[in-house]
Amino acid sequence: MALRKHVIGTFERVFQSYGFLPWETPTLEYAETFDGKSSEEAQTLMYRFADRGGREVALRYDLTVPLARVIGMHPDLPMPFKRYHIAPVWRAERPQRGRFREFWQCDVDTVGTAQPSADAEILAVVSECLTAVGFSTYRIALNNRKTLSALARYSGASPGQAGHIYRSIDKLSKIGADGVRAELLNAGLAAEASDRVLELVSIEGENAEVLDTLERYLAADSEGVSGVREMRAVLDLLPCFGVEPRACTVDPALARGLDYYTGIVFETLVEEPKVGSVTGGGRYDDLVGAFAGRPLPTVGTSLGLERIMEVLEELHLTPAPRVSADVLVTVWDENALPNALTLSMELRLAGVPTEVYLGAPGNLRRQLTHADKLGIPLTILAGPDEHARDEVTVRDMVTGEQRPVARHGAATHLRAMIAATQETPA
Repeated sequence: MALRKHVIGTFERVFQSYGFLPWETPTLEYAETFDGKSSEEAQTLMYRFADRGGREVALRYDLTVPLARVIGMHPDLPMPFKRYHIAPVWRAERPQRGRFREFWQCDVDTVGTAQPSADAEILAVVSECLTAVGFSTYRIALNNRKTLSALARYSGASPGQAGHIYRSIDKLSKIGADGVRAELLNAGLAAEASDRVLELVSIEGENAEVLDTLERYLAADSEGVSGVREMRAVLDLLPCFGVEPRACTVDPALARGLDYYTGIVFETLVEEPKVGSVTGGGRYDDLVGAFAGRPLPTVGTSLGLERIMEVLEELHLTPAPRVSADVLVTVWDENALPNALTLSMELRLAGVPTEVYLGAPGNLRRQLTHADKLGIPLTILAGPDEHARDEVTVRDMVTGEQRPVARHGAATHLRAMIAATQETPA
């Protein structure tokens, strides 16, 4: 739980630093809200049921479709509108590593602009979030649905076969070129069409080289060229956000599974452990407009909380356990309890997070051990002698040093000690 709160708190600080506002949507939606808005796989994995009123409802599969519906109900929102939402979603998965029936998504979306700077900002948010929680090696893969559509046309496949192409090439890193070719042939593509698909998705090199090569292949397809140029525009802006060019790579095989994407798509991968993508998103320019009744281009991303936590734990990147209290007030004996409770309240009111030992009074060794196990850095001893002098004894749990402090100045002294501890490099 401490790690979950740490990651969520870190992401929220990053989201807010870019001007995203918290905006939540309901857990339960009418099932028809999702009809035609998600892929066939998403429809299969959705929890749908009739409620007691006989209404067909569904638990949210993601946070994107509910956002589109709610945006459509608020035509007076200032555009562009930037929101974030951190909440659980549900999918009828077969639980395994990296796949859960209930898990949390951390979403950021920018509604109402088609500018490439909005796409670049979302990628910058992803990069800053992962860096902030301790990731040092990750890769943001980038593609464009327009380029994918052009690839399908370039291959000579029929429009009805395009979906098979997207689903197959998205598995390229898992099943290899031979596996993709076998799937394409089984789906009815001609051998020549399958080879042309693999020719394009296997393009490698620096981002500029890959984009130039794609543009040459797709030169006769205006939509495909548009997709390549959109990717180039986004990549050119990333250094302005402080994103290292090597952190984002063009991947012609990246498709993303949800059908509502219309332009740029991206996901973040880590080599080890193998948990799948830890973030994913893209531009979905038609989805919000379908609810709003007017064009509302939108781009967004989702960071998968559980997968990110799994990586942090496996790579030992978790922060040291941290309790919310900086001070533990010990209780000398039963008679000292009222004084300890009053003192702790005085410290809290003065802005010092303080806990009182609530076990059996006495036995100071047990109380100090309790503070040490919880990682509480400071303890207060307030026995009869201290009480008679209107003092407390402050103990540094790291160094073992103890010093008497006037009770009326305890809060000031403790705040200074806490600040010094926080400024000291780990």
